[in-house]
Amino acid sequence: MRTEQKIMDLILDVAKADERIRAVLLVGSRANPAIPKDIYQDYDITYFVADIAPFYNNPSWVEERFGKPLIMQVPEAMRNPIGDGNFNYMMIYPDGVRIDLSFVFNKYIDDGEPAVVLLDKDYGRGFLPSQMVPNDKYWHIKPPSPLFFYSCCNNFWWCLNNVAKAIVRDELPYVMNMLNIWVRSELHDMINWYIGTLHGFNLFTGKAGKYFKKYLSPELYAQYAATYSGSNYDDIWAAVDIMCDLFHTLAMAVAAHFDFTYQQEEEDGMREYLRMVKQDYLRVVKEDRGNRCK
Repeated sequence: MRTEQKIMDLILDVAKADERIRAVLLVGSRANPAIPKDIYQDYDITYFVADIAPFYNNPSWVEERFGKPLIMQVPEAMRNPIGDGNFNYMMIYPDGVRIDLSFVFNKYIDDGEPAVVLLDKDYGRGFLPSQMVPNDKYWHIKPPSPLFFYSCCNNFWWCLNNVAKAIVRDELPYVMNMLNIWVRSELHDMINWYIGTLHGFNLFTGKAGKYFKKYLSPELYAQYAATYSGSNYDDIWAAVDIMCDLFHTLAMAVAAHFDFTYQQEEEDGMREYLRMVKQDYLRVVKEDRGNRCK
């Protein structure tokens, strides 16, 4: 795999050789000083250009300068494009390097996301401001309001009814969708808030909680890991039970920290519903096994 220096040199050499490219910005994980460096990080690069037309849906221009990738994705030429007039090439090369190269024709708007200026031919009078200091505040955990806390708790418990019914109905795709997208999303919010109460809210836990292990105790992280199951319904029921216990533990701690009210009766109600549906599931399983033994 090529070194970071070689890739950066290539990115800048291409930009310096083309007067239509006026500025170069590095964003993403490589621009964030708080993220540990490794060889798998993408190079998220933005080329600011006065005229987007020569670079719009022109893969040959990119391949001539950066080489032919193993695979390329161009979101604006696929279904559901953003349609803002900019264009992005996402590429993985034979040595494993990934470059996400965006061409943008409007001025940079600082939304707080980490960014590093690699080149500015117009010295702050063009697409980029004269000074930019990289930081990761954009991704920091945001403390919950009472409404957000309640909504998270209510939706976590509510959505579990769909998981339970789908298990009895033998609707595995729906079970996994509800459990690992809808329910887990609320669990992740609660984990983030819990981590914030312990370590402060001036940090982030990575996309989809990929840094949870860094901030949770070994015991809590092991409990979290056990919320993932295989396709066996008995295992899924066990994962649901663990998820419920973990959510309760974290929600009570967050509620105590912020002096919020935790609606224990909503948890009790859903746990009772889960118990009833699980009984139906066990009855169906028992009957099925009995039929197969005849």
